[in-house]
Amino acid sequence: MPVKKSHYESLLAEYSNQDLAIALLKQHRPYLEMLPSMRRPEESLISIPLPVVRLRPSSHRHQNANTPEGLTTLPCDVSLILCDPEWKIKTGPEIFIFIHRPHEDFSDFLGRWRQTQVWLDQGYEWLMPPRYKHILSEEAEEICPLFVVFPETPERIKRGLQGAYLPYVVKALSASVEEPTAETLSTEDSLLEE
Repeated sequence: MPVKKSHYESLLAEYSNQDLAIALLKQHRPYLEMLPSMRRPEESLISIPLPVVRLRPSSHRHQNANTPEGLTTLPCDVSLILCDPEWKIKTGPEIFIFIHRPHEDFSDFLGRWRQTQVWLDQGYEWLMPPRYKHILSEEAEEICPLFVVFPETPERIKRGLQGAYLPYVVKALSASVEEPTAETLSTEDSLLEE
């Protein structure tokens, strides 16, 4: 059974929540250990879905015309920014979550991480959510990927991630997460019309 859009959307919504993002990190212990405070994990992490950064002008811009300038949406799904709960400042590495999308093959999946690496190499600052505007949003010392796949994800993708030594977790969703059917959509439309 292929990965459905509802699977992807469910995890994107889930990892937008700090507590559930921390639960994801518990499945990959090296990243969980990066949290500045294990006693106050919810204050040690900012979860940003579909993140936007301001890329700095690069001296080697003429060499790569495909590199954007200014505000840019990163090709990752969620970024996790670590911060010190006492000092309220951004610390250390940043974690980039890549969720397997419907109809995405290994080269597309890995390509999103590679594109993120290329864009962030030139220097950047975060466009922070309003709640975290006060936090200094300069670039990280290190960027770390975490790939999320489903049991339905083709084995070649999992083998490719293993072969590239990239961390991934397999996330099974409950049966209640289903793609809307034509019948469901027509029922919803009729309710909206009333």
